[in-house]
Amino acid sequence: MARTLDLYQLLSQPESYRNLEWERALMVAFSEAKVELSSSEAQSGPDGWPYLHVKASPQAGEPVVRVVDWLSTRGIGMVLNAYKMMPDYIFTYGMIWHFKEKGMFQDFDAKTTSGPVAYKKEAGFLFGPPSEAYLPLYVRKVLRQFLNAQGVKYPKILVATSKDYSQTDLIISVDSLGNPPEREHRAFAEALSWFLPTHYPIVLAQEGGLPPFADL
Repeated sequence: MARTLDLYQLLSQPESYRNLEWERALMVAFSEAKVELSSSEAQSGPDGWPYLHVKASPQAGEPVVRVVDWLSTRGIGMVLNAYKMMPDYIFTYGMIWHFKEKGMFQDFDAKTTSGPVAYKKEAGFLFGPPSEAYLPLYVRKVLRQFLNAQGVKYPKILVATSKDYSQTDLIISVDSLGNPPEREHRAFAEALSWFLPTHYPIVLAQEGGLPPFADL
């Protein structure tokens, strides 16, 4: 009940007060609160992804942790108070399963980068298939279903980790995607990012010159 009251207080704050500290506090309060389901089925959002709509209300009876557990194996995101002109918060599927596994919707302290990537021998990168801690089997299944629906029958992946563990990249085999033109790579990576935690870098690369890729 205390966390639910905290959530109400945070959601009453105007947009001008909703900074990073507000977002951190919201994540904590929301994770321990209860919500009301606006519908029993997921609905397609403006971005085309499926979301379950929930709201904070006096009738709230579903613990967020239980809702997250249900969503995590189904590849569904969540929208808080979608009835408002501007929803209070939108949780991607990547945020959903990251909470299930790590107890947090996103790692605010993790550093993210963008741009071309080069794996030089002197950097001492380690390559291999993803561990279940990094990419759980149920998440791989959801990703595989999405890619299969896009016509990618046998997607292949590889994980690259720097020697000091400061960088871990999820590499998607461009060959297994059917070698789409480079101009389409960014859009494809952005689509895949919805399924992954906000701090997971996605790299699209040719298999040549890299260690063997694993089936997704």
